[in-house]
Amino acid sequence: MELRQLEYFMALCEELHFTKTAEKLRIGQPTLSYQMKALEDELGVRLFDRLGKRIAITDAGEILLHQCTKVFANLRSATEQIEDLQKVKRGKLVIGALSGDLSHIASNSKVLLEFHAKYPQVQIQIFSIDDVVEKVKQGEIDLALTLTPRADESLINIPLYEDEFFLVVRTDHIWSERDEIEFSEIQHIPLILNPKGHYFRESLDAASISAGIDIHPIIESSNSKSMLSLVKEGIGATIISSTLYTFENEGVLKAIKIKNPTIMREVAIVHHKQKYIGTATKGFIEILIKHIKENRVLEVIGKV
Repeated sequence: MELRQLEYFMALCEELHFTKTAEKLRIGQPTLSYQMKALEDELGVRLFDRLGKRIAITDAGEILLHQCTKVFANLRSATEQIEDLQKVKRGKLVIGALSGDLSHIASNSKVLLEFHAKYPQVQIQIFSIDDVVEKVKQGEIDLALTLTPRADESLINIPLYEDEFFLVVRTDHIWSERDEIEFSEIQHIPLILNPKGHYFRESLDAASISAGIDIHPIIESSNSKSMLSLVKEGIGATIISSTLYTFENEGVLKAIKIKNPTIMREVAIVHHKQKYIGTATKGFIEILIKHIKENRVLEVIGKV
């Protein structure tokens, strides 16, 4: 049994057509047929049922396909690890962050400056996207900073922290003397919020419906930094995570605890289970975690 035969076999499983597979592999159809017949003879089972010009995978073929997927994934991982060993500080790191404040946290200048100082030859790309977990599963990005997803055998979750959302106002705002606020009270405050469809806005709207209140923001924006800038200028208030608050507060903002209900989320770094995590990737994770801890996002916001 040769790797080439297994590559041909996996391609045929994908196309389920000898002629199309041969064209895709740029080999003659007789060569493909011969190799598949030789593989079946060696294993002593039929891998495909011939149905005219089309074919169907047998149960034995399904077993071999499943194992082949593992074999080639392990080979790719081994290659990546060897390459990483040979050129530790080269390459490219592609990171996706859920749009909003998590995108802002992932691209924090202090994090990027430290990463660049340690890995000056590694190109880093950061994208703000909503379907970030799906991009990880498709292999389009290396890491995702996102809300902890549902259990998935193809993913590895690295828990980072639990985050609470607070009402944030300028220190001279009429509400700034308050330390906490009932959720139902926020309907009376001019708010700057994420637009409908944004993951946090969906959670907020669901909580509003449960509480029997209506929230009508005066401004909507998907740019968390712009939202905070407006609040710093004295325009309304916003609701943001404690993480972003501790990163961006320059002494002109006040965080007010929201209760009944409190809005919480769990944040994690996610990567594909079969994706090799190289030195630079591990370095970015370590730097990000360190900066999060330094900004006290793991502490109670009341200490800020």
